[in-house]
Amino acid sequence: MTESNNQFKKAPKRKKEKARTVSVSPEMARAYADLIKQKEEREDYAKHLPAEGKR
Repeated sequence: MTESNNQFKKAPKRKKEKARTVSVSPEMARAYADLIKQKEEREDYAKHLPAEGKR
């Protein structure tokens, strides 16, 4: 029964890792934002298309 006492104890907290940052030019950031926007638009468009093979 001593094993059941350890079963519900909280796990020790982990140390937070330092965040990794990347600095890019404003043009590169804008191009990346446009790329993400285009991907989201394609995904939204694809939602409304019938699934392949279901005809």
